[in-house]
Amino acid sequence: YFWLAPKVLRFSGSYLASARLPRVLQPTLNRLAAQTQQSFSAVVLDGSEVVIVARSGVYGAPSRVLAYGLHLGARLPAHPTSTGRVLLAALPAAELTAWLKGCTLQRLTPHTLTQVGPLRQVIAKARRDDWCLAVEEHELGVHALAVPLRNLQGRTMAALNVVAAPKQIDAQGLQRDMLPLLQDAARELRGLL
Repeated sequence: YFWLAPKVLRFSGSYLASARLPRVLQPTLNRLAAQTQQSFSAVVLDGSEVVIVARSGVYGAPSRVLAYGLHLGARLPAHPTSTGRVLLAALPAAELTAWLKGCTLQRLTPHTLTQVGPLRQVIAKARRDDWCLAVEEHELGVHALAVPLRNLQGRTMAALNVVAAPKQIDAQGLQRDMLPLLQDAARELRGLL
């Protein structure tokens, strides 16, 4: 019997207008999208979910790759996403263990990891590699590549990712062509975070 009214957008509008992180990241996301014709997002971890705080797509291209949309403020489960895994990899061991114990690992596709052991291994790999590729774990027909965004003190502040459909670019091509761009962008942004 109840639903949200447009007035609730004042909260998100206030955050986006005053938060420094989205303003700092947006020019880089726009540049990457113009350069590659792909969609880029920056996300932060909020409990068991990641939240998109900045995004840039390609002008004239479909604005959604995921069925759930990639709009500002969109919340996605952390465990099957490349950004979530990169952000979880930045947690201290005790915090990660607590997070894994307190989180329900819901299956979203046949490829979604739903057991703690294998997920912990993938997170450990993301920590070692300093990037993560998730292939069709959040949604079929979608893969994403993410890198951490760190400040000058080395603290992970957010994650930067590119999302693509396999028909546009396969997982190996995404890694080969986009990972260097994401890593360069992360290095450029380090002094601004």
